[in-house]
Amino acid sequence: MGQPGLNRRHFLGAAGGLVTAASLGFAALGSGADALAAGSRTRVRYWNLFQGGDGANQAAMVDAFRAAHPGTAVKDSTLTWGGPYYTKLAMAAAGNRAPDLAVMHQGRVPGFAPGRLLDPWDTGLLAEYGVREADFNPVLWKRGVVDGELYALPLDIHVQLCFYRKDVCRRAGLLDSSGRLPAATSTDDWFAVLKEARKQLKKGQQTLGLHVNDQNFCWWFFVAFYRQLGGAYFDDTRSDVTFDTDKATEILEFFRKHVTDGYVTPGETDAEAFLAGSPFTWEGNWSVPYFNDEKVDYGAQPLPPVFGAPATHAESHSFVLPHRTGRGGPADEGAYRLAAYLVTHASTWALGGHVPAHLPTFKDPDYLKLAPQTEYSRPAMDHQANEPDIWFAGSTGILAQRLGPVIASSNLGSTAPGKAARRLKALLEQLLAAKNPMTGRTAAQEPKGAAV
Repeated sequence: MGQPGLNRRHFLGAAGGLVTAASLGFAALGSGADALAAGSRTRVRYWNLFQGGDGANQAAMVDAFRAAHPGTAVKDSTLTWGGPYYTKLAMAAAGNRAPDLAVMHQGRVPGFAPGRLLDPWDTGLLAEYGVREADFNPVLWKRGVVDGELYALPLDIHVQLCFYRKDVCRRAGLLDSSGRLPAATSTDDWFAVLKEARKQLKKGQQTLGLHVNDQNFCWWFFVAFYRQLGGAYFDDTRSDVTFDTDKATEILEFFRKHVTDGYVTPGETDAEAFLAGSPFTWEGNWSVPYFNDEKVDYGAQPLPPVFGAPATHAESHSFVLPHRTGRGGPADEGAYRLAAYLVTHASTWALGGHVPAHLPTFKDPDYLKLAPQTEYSRPAMDHQANEPDIWFAGSTGILAQRLGPVIASSNLGSTAPGKAARRLKALLEQLLAAKNPMTGRTAAQEPKGAAV
């Protein structure tokens, strides 16, 4: 499966990233090849899936590491985003040909056979390089723990946000005295906001970009609001589905109302409509560089807490140690050194809109200058809505592929919300009974991590 929502904004981001990389002397693939010079004391092979603007930011960070640690030569390789990346990484780990360090979405860790395809981090050694559990959000850190061992060292969280145009909202009288949009705390409040904003629009302009027919965004938004309602997916033993169809129906009816009341135009290019004057769009934080480049006066905040408890969908780019027989020695220490540096020097990474995982970064003067990052970063970090911690979850995972289209069918009116909710539960029951192809075990038989 390709990168979700691939459209003009991602193309422009990729093109801009490549131009930036070229201007800074970075290569798109394997930018550290020339650094593997004879005589280097330590050589580290590093795989990532960062492309476009993220790729350029990551390359800048790795180059800064090289300058600070001339004794460590990094061979960094950027592989195809999504399913192909994880397939290649799994094959490399199974065949003992894995890199020393790799990037992985945290939600994919439970399905990646911790202990077989991934090696645990030595938290004592991480501490020697300045990385300590106390400097991370507790929920985020614990999501990387399986059977008491840390397998995913978080670099960031990337979240779904409500972007709002300040010019339109100001005309509609929706901004507070600080020039920000107060969070709607009920569905009635939210639709009242949309109603007032729509009065400022020209005929044919949509009020909200909701990605109603995109399976990934549909799933991500559902996860956020299902968490707001306190919904669960499975019991603690992962033997039974506890999915609440009543709560799911309430959420699907909420999504559908945006379409039936005319606030959303199915098929609209949501980010481009936002730039053209649409007052709201729900997008990932990776849209921040694109909107900033277009010089739009806008703000961004977590998805509105319309069902009570604040929560917005979050995933995490994390560093993992792909399994290697006899892991240890200089290359292993180099991997620790590189990962610790990237995590603790994340202000550059935050330029892409991502929320740094290392909490001291929030006090970095360079980070505090970033807008709108400082508007949404702390509330998003404190109110993460994550996918269930189970082998078929995670970015580009099976859950979005299977459940996302059902949510989209409800959004578009081809399936009634109640029927769609029951279909979601049936799919979860099928997946819970299925076996992880990497381990041959069902979810109930897999090692336990965080709550599901």
